[in-house]
Amino acid sequence: MNEVQHSLSRFLSTPAGLWDITFVATNRMEWLFQRCHKEAAFHSVFRSVLLMSCVLLVLSVSMYPGLWSIGVQLHSAFTGSYVPGHHSVLLVNSPNEQAAKDIGRAIMERRLAASINILSRISTMFYWKGEIQDSSEILMLVKTKTSRIQQVIDYVRSVHPYANPEVLSFPVKDGSLAYMSWMDEAIPDD
Repeated sequence: MNEVQHSLSRFLSTPAGLWDITFVATNRMEWLFQRCHKEAAFHSVFRSVLLMSCVLLVLSVSMYPGLWSIGVQLHSAFTGSYVPGHHSVLLVNSPNEQAAKDIGRAIMERRLAASINILSRISTMFYWKGEIQDSSEILMLVKTKTSRIQQVIDYVRSVHPYANPEVLSFPVKDGSLAYMSWMDEAIPDD
């Protein structure tokens, strides 16, 4: 063991031996520095890309209704055709004409629909509490954007005299482009 220590001390005492160890240590330090620098740069770039992706995702989701509406209008303008499902018609029942007019006017004042037709007395049959019921009702046809359906449903349920009002929606597959454009103008974007 003494011999090994003696050889090592003799090797280190020569300028060439010190140079070799210094060179190896310096190279090792440079290699570690470069590796750490590369990893730090990679993590920094990765974090930036991840942050930008999250911001774009949040913006896309929050702006979706407006972007959808603009996309539909551009599609219609360039192709001269209608995008099916952009508009819907809702059927809403009411016990009498005054209730239908009150609900319809409130929907219109909130700009949730472009037009509402109130159809005079209709005969209705339905199950209620296990029995068949016959009744006269008023039917409203609410024409709106599909993106507004849930707002219309929520409003109708909040003011309707029935505990469980009929509110059914049907997407518009096709129709007059001029009428559809008018509906888009009448109902503001979300």
